[in-house]
Amino acid sequence: MLAGRGVIPLGDDGVTSLLMPSEHEYTGHCFCGAVELKVRGEPVGMGYCHCRSCREWSASPLNGFTLWSPPAVTVTRGAELVGSYSKTPFSVRKWCKACGGHLMTEHPTVGLVDVFAATIPGLSFKAGVHVNYEDTVLHLHDGLPKQKDFPKELGGSGTLLVE
Repeated sequence: MLAGRGVIPLGDDGVTSLLMPSEHEYTGHCFCGAVELKVRGEPVGMGYCHCRSCREWSASPLNGFTLWSPPAVTVTRGAELVGSYSKTPFSVRKWCKACGGHLMTEHPTVGLVDVFAATIPGLSFKAGVHVNYEDTVLHLHDGLPKQKDFPKELGGSGTLLVE
């Protein structure tokens, strides 16, 4: 087995002539492209965050998130250009110091990394939930669950709000 690739034998003689990816891999980058990252596998979850911090950070009424386990996320170019800021122990926000482009937010208390959906153009974004919907400034009627704060598994109340 090669790192990140499964070996597929062809024929009864055991000769191996074809390598296939064993998991998905997506490449993302900052606004200017100086920082590049890769995510491997599938996200743990995808959705929209409506909290004030995410709205202010993204300069948007909501933030599209993709959550990954930390080992699935790797900065492959420009690591020296990655800046960090932690407003609370829950979030360590990362951006490119060259262009200011947002990259990801580490969430050490829950063991996840939010790689912003727009940072990974090749990933098919399929939101499954809205979090912190109690703080929303943009009411959406899309049939997705609206968490008051966070699901219980992430330390929230698990309370759902009506659309």
